[in-house]
Amino acid sequence: MNRLSDAGVDMSLQTPDAAGPEPSESARVAVVVSHPIQYFCPQYASHARLAGVELRVFFASRHGLDAYHDRNFGRSVRWQGLTLDFPHEFLPGAANRAVTATIDAPAVGERLAAFGPRVLVVHGYGQRLARRALAWARRSGVPVAMFSDSELRQRRPWIRRALKALVLPPLLRRVDRFLTASAANEAYLRRYGVPDERFVRCPYPLDVRSLDRPVAARESARAAIRREHGIPDDHHVLLMVGKLAPWKRQRDLIAAAARLERTPAGDVTVLLAGSGVEEPALRALAGRPGAGRVVFAGFVQPRLLGRYYCAADVCVHCAEREPYGVAVAEAAYVGLPLVVADRCGAQGPTDAAQPGVNACVYPSGDIPALAAALERLLASPERRAAMGRASRRIGQDLQRRSHGAALLETLDSLGIPGRSSP
Repeated sequence: MNRLSDAGVDMSLQTPDAAGPEPSESARVAVVVSHPIQYFCPQYASHARLAGVELRVFFASRHGLDAYHDRNFGRSVRWQGLTLDFPHEFLPGAANRAVTATIDAPAVGERLAAFGPRVLVVHGYGQRLARRALAWARRSGVPVAMFSDSELRQRRPWIRRALKALVLPPLLRRVDRFLTASAANEAYLRRYGVPDERFVRCPYPLDVRSLDRPVAARESARAAIRREHGIPDDHHVLLMVGKLAPWKRQRDLIAAAARLERTPAGDVTVLLAGSGVEEPALRALAGRPGAGRVVFAGFVQPRLLGRYYCAADVCVHCAEREPYGVAVAEAAYVGLPLVVADRCGAQGPTDAAQPGVNACVYPSGDIPALAAALERLLASPERRAAMGRASRRIGQDLQRRSHGAALLETLDSLGIPGRSSP
């Protein structure tokens, strides 16, 4: 039996499991998380299909499953295609809870005790809910694995750094394993005293099925999106996905694209997928003489984003504050060359955007450097093709870890019995 194939991850490069006895008892894994998150739910579905694993996810809120107002998107959001096809339960009071740092569910300990997990997975430490679950695990003698994505690349006030240095080390010592999103995340944890032997790399999960469908028909998806938005077939499309918010710095891409006119890069269209408070300012910037062509696609549901990646030639990510960057990981999985700012948590030698392999990395906010990186990349079809192939390989490898291998490695490292090794 191949557990990762059952989980729905592309198996074209998978190595089958070694022959071995089926487990006589499943390892119970409890996940405590604030609400259904559109890119984590597919991971839970994959984990629930792993042989020898009995998963249950405990949600404290219906946020995202029900419509809510997102101030950064500047609109009401309800995630389409959000499927809870894995064992789960909503904790009492979930219907009325907003997702903030104060979110809590006093009944979480009682519900965890009823399930009886062998290991508890929590998302970070910033919410009261996570800290309550941590306290229950400590009292109950249950090992804890924490998903983490914090990094040191964004600037923080000195007072905040001082408080973290005081508060975090004793809290993090209560965690047995860290499911680390990136190399930048591991550097952050080292700063607060976590040793490397407690790291298990677990990149951000993606809804790989929604991405695989358009990739299988890439040319038709590419043609359809370009036709829908009136983009000429001979234009190079520079795609940026994300909320139109000041810290995402879509304005840098618009300004850099304007510098590409009358260069060997050829004709360029900037395609922005997203909505938000910055849209009026970006439209004004795009309307200035010499700004180049900019297409605003508006808010795009995650399940439809794969078609936009297929329509692009390069994915660009300019954010000055980005703990990870799911859009970068999605673009890599689809097979796009990447140009990303150095503040992006997903860039590093073992991450989704690997400098010199599938990504060009430039200093955040440096528009001439961004334009120069784009010009070099657009002027070389061979380099773009090679980087795209590298992206696809890297993206698939990372998702195999996220959709199964990282959890199995965590259970093995904790000595959780009742399942065969991969």
